[in-house]
Amino acid sequence: MRIISWNLLRLEGAAVQDVAGLLERERPDLLLMQEVTQHMDTLPALVSGHYHRLPWPGRIHGLAAWSRHHFATPQVLPLPASPLPGRLPRRRAQLVKLGEITFANVHLSHGQLLNRRQLLRIASALRGTPAAIIGDYNAVGPSLIPGFSDVGPREATHFGGDVVPFRLDRCLAHCLTCTFAGTLEFGPSDHKPIVLDLQVAEARVRHRAMQRMRRRLAGIRAAFR
Repeated sequence: MRIISWNLLRLEGAAVQDVAGLLERERPDLLLMQEVTQHMDTLPALVSGHYHRLPWPGRIHGLAAWSRHHFATPQVLPLPASPLPGRLPRRRAQLVKLGEITFANVHLSHGQLLNRRQLLRIASALRGTPAAIIGDYNAVGPSLIPGFSDVGPREATHFGGDVVPFRLDRCLAHCLTCTFAGTLEFGPSDHKPIVLDLQVAEARVRHRAMQRMRRRLAGIRAAFR
């Protein structure tokens, strides 16, 4: 399954026509977007598919997902927030399930301790099922979560002040295998889109096959009792 994640840069960055062009060129199974405004709601009229936008309270932008495949209404996962006075509204993750895989679309806080707490909250909600946490982490340095592997591209995806390179756009995967990870050109945004090919890990596939076999054998034994 091919996934693209792109921070669109609110009103100043990628317009709906830019996103439609990317979908037509790259043909992903799933596109996860951050800093999305209501203007993106016309995307399904340009590119056939399924779309859901999650606004953030008190902001003009939020998260959105598009897929060529049907998906149920995404779940919303509130994330830890700063206890300081005057803090920004609480951030939320958008949980999209396609087939067996749950994708958490994220735009995490800038605080380095806080965004690690947010990652831990998401990981605890997804653990035990094939899942990926994808989006703008706003993280500097490694993000180490037990049971999750950093499978995203290793190159910079954003340049602070157009000078300092940062790898802000990432993917942590659980019970998944990544067969490709790369980036695309910036386009009108200040973030590069990241591209990932993900599939359920072979060990988990074998485990499910063994479980099915055990259930069949149990049914056969029960029939002869």
